[in-house]
Amino acid sequence: MDERNRRAFLIGAFGAIAVLAVLFFVVGARPILDSLLSAEPSLVAVTVALALCWLAAWSLMLRTVLGTLGVEIPLVKSFFVYAGAVFANNVTPFGQAGGEPIAALLISKVSDSRYETGLVGIASVDLLNVIPSISLVFVGVGYYATTAAIGDRLGTAVGSAVVLIGGIVLAMALVWRYRESIIDRLPAIIAPRIGRLGLERFDPETLEDDLTDRMGRFFENIERIATDRWRLGAIIGLSLCGWLFQTAALLAAFAALGYSVPVYVLLFAIPLANIAGAAPLPGGLGGIEAAFVTLLVPTTTGIEASAVTAAVLIFRGAVYWMPILVGGASVSAFGIRTLK
Repeated sequence: MDERNRRAFLIGAFGAIAVLAVLFFVVGARPILDSLLSAEPSLVAVTVALALCWLAAWSLMLRTVLGTLGVEIPLVKSFFVYAGAVFANNVTPFGQAGGEPIAALLISKVSDSRYETGLVGIASVDLLNVIPSISLVFVGVGYYATTAAIGDRLGTAVGSAVVLIGGIVLAMALVWRYRESIIDRLPAIIAPRIGRLGLERFDPETLEDDLTDRMGRFFENIERIATDRWRLGAIIGLSLCGWLFQTAALLAAFAALGYSVPVYVLLFAIPLANIAGAAPLPGGLGGIEAAFVTLLVPTTTGIEASAVTAAVLIFRGAVYWMPILVGGASVSAFGIRTLK
């Protein structure tokens, strides 16, 4: 990890610690600790097992996407490759946006494919995961609205999610609509600026041709995924399975503390809380936990804030810290020693 990335990581880590410290202060550290100590170990293990099922579902999703692009990865290896990708997302600021370049490097190294192919693969997984999440949010909120009034906090969260997702979809549509103009013009803008950085190994004309070629293949790969309808349906189905495994894992985390919560609440809470992963924190650490507590405390009637926070910490231990351990070992084993 170079000096600039090390500095960004440390700033993000301190930010995450600060957010978690505020969360513990507001809710109460002692009640949270008491709730955690009262958790049923067998159900905590179930939470971790369900998190592994989520990781397996989305690793199959990545494998299917790469298969569409002509890149074949063995089944077991694809699990560890995706775990490595999640590790990269979880240790870099801005979540997927920060981890995708590292994940693409990992994919290209393991599969001997081009870097832009790996980038299309992991980016497609992250973007296609949005489709089922939107459906789950509207199903969960819609059912919740039939049982209770939607408060200002939940309404704001849903509205913000719709605006954010709508903005992302619009940006993607514009990029795709004008992709030929982007391929024709963007390399000519970027290449001279890189050349002026004083890096002698970059010849502007050669770099421009290389960027044009890479961007052309990038959009071609995206088109291959979008036009293979059978595989696209399978990919979205695997994404939905992953979201449902996460829902089951959070249910198990609450059950470990002796509580039962409505499934429809978790259906919208998990995707909405994960939007906080866009914060400049390592994998959204701290921000996602705070978002979960903010959403779940008013919607899980009769459960104290300390118990909700403890359940969220158990769940996040399974879906955040477990992939860091597995993925970190995978990244090291595959020979990705530095985060550049």
